[in-house]
Amino acid sequence: MAKHGRIDVLINNAGYGLFGAAEELSDQDIDQILQTDLVGSVQMIRSLIPVMRKQGGGRLIQISSYGGQVAFPGNSLYHAAKFGIEGFVESVAQEVAPFNISATIVEPGGARTEFRYGSAHVAKLMPEYDGTPTHAFLKMLDPANGLAPGDPDKMAARIIETVDQKPAPLHLVLDSRARQATIERLTERLKEYQGQAEVAKSTDIED
Repeated sequence: MAKHGRIDVLINNAGYGLFGAAEELSDQDIDQILQTDLVGSVQMIRSLIPVMRKQGGGRLIQISSYGGQVAFPGNSLYHAAKFGIEGFVESVAQEVAPFNISATIVEPGGARTEFRYGSAHVAKLMPEYDGTPTHAFLKMLDPANGLAPGDPDKMAARIIETVDQKPAPLHLVLDSRARQATIERLTERLKEYQGQAEVAKSTDIED
């Protein structure tokens, strides 16, 4: 603001991965990832809304993950943060739309950044979970098993391209495997809800 007098776009990209079963995580593990991946992003957006509202518009771009739609074992608190920030942004997008402020939630798949091999935090693992799906992430975190498929330069280019897109996409999934996994999970979820019509109706107050 001091340099340019306005802020047109926020790229909210603070975050890291936390791996381990729910009971393997310490209170400090939980507090730290929620403060970084959820609360930090919430507060950045809250700090920019008054600026963009007064200047007549802007773009909020929140980096989430396809892990904000699809959950895997061994990532419970990471998913809690990403599911949480997606709900927050979806609500805020409706609140700020009258002020010409739009929002996009970016949902990348695995990319060749330091997310897996540098910044990832691993809990103090318990032998009880060895050999179960919960510890399958250990294979993913080992570069010897292959690198992530996503190209971070291409992902950044796709994000930048959306800045002037109108209407702005509320969700932007990056990486074909992430897109497929998201579609499959949403399809399963939709089928589950569609099959509960009678149960849902049975709890209505009768006229």
